[in-house]
Amino acid sequence: MGLQCGIVGLPNVGKSTLFNCLSNAKAQAANFPFCTKEPNVGVITVPDDRLIKLAELAKPQRVVPATMEIVDIAGLIRGASKGEGLGNQFLANIRETDAIIHVLRCFDNDNITHVDGKIDPVSDKETIDIELQLKDLETVENRLQKSAKVAKTGGDPEAKKLVAILERYKEALEQGKSARTVELDESEEPIAKNLFLLTNKPILYVCNVDEASVKTGNKYVDAVKEAVKDEDAGLLVIGAAIESDIAELEDYEEKQLFLDELGLEEAGVNALIREAYKLLDLETFFTVGEKEVRAWTFHKNATAPQAAGVIHSDFEKGFIRAEVIKYENFIEYGSENACKEAGKMAIEGKTYVVKDGDIMHFRFNV
Repeated sequence: MGLQCGIVGLPNVGKSTLFNCLSNAKAQAANFPFCTKEPNVGVITVPDDRLIKLAELAKPQRVVPATMEIVDIAGLIRGASKGEGLGNQFLANIRETDAIIHVLRCFDNDNITHVDGKIDPVSDKETIDIELQLKDLETVENRLQKSAKVAKTGGDPEAKKLVAILERYKEALEQGKSARTVELDESEEPIAKNLFLLTNKPILYVCNVDEASVKTGNKYVDAVKEAVKDEDAGLLVIGAAIESDIAELEDYEEKQLFLDELGLEEAGVNALIREAYKLLDLETFFTVGEKEVRAWTFHKNATAPQAAGVIHSDFEKGFIRAEVIKYENFIEYGSENACKEAGKMAIEGKTYVVKDGDIMHFRFNV
């Protein structure tokens, strides 16, 4: 679907290390600012135990998981909104992403320098918040200046609506609040989306901790939790250095033994990928057959024709109906035919809203 999560943070907080764990791409990971200048893009698979269980039953020729894109964006610094460092380039890279993963350094290590000379993840967060808010304020003021003239002279109702939205954003940003804190009604959301404001993107804060703090957290994590408690944002604790060690292990059993020693149920990157998937408001439906068992990504609350369009645009154009089996029923009965015989296959039309985990078979005619 081409949707991307961008990893951001100050220099040397563990962004590129984390990205390397997520992707086969190898970003530079060096101990000085601006080592990462170009955004690294990695296509990663979304871990889903349901796909494995369906494949065990169907025994297909191939299994295809859902995927998403993660972008490693170079570290921001103070003044980025005015072009300091490589600010203009960094902010343009963020603008192209659909959601933000904000990595915060929550560990002490004298061997890894901090751009500000001290460990303070809340201050780090505020530094990036301010730079993004200042850039958004610049965008809003420029658009407001142009749109206000059109609204006054043309009498265009859409222009007037845009001006009203821009004025609310301007007020929030001037108060040091992000655009995502402004409440919009359903009719205003498409207009606001077209503004591509940086602080309007959904966000997940990732607290990068040392090995001792992975399960329990630490004082830095507690401070971040307090700082973001009123934001509409996710928070995840992860140890990038540990994840790097896990990623180096090729054998599945070795990985599990390592995780057991640490008292962890799974690699932290798996949880991160799932959280990023949710952040983009994505869900999964499956197609199951002898040739292929496949996970397909769709936007939450999509209708059956829209989901069919994920496979091919012709499926959506010529949609007739969808044959739907719930995942739990497929697992219980073991096959499509068994589900049919048990009356567990539903025939759904154009208004059906696809649910996460649905097993779909589309009928269409073009």
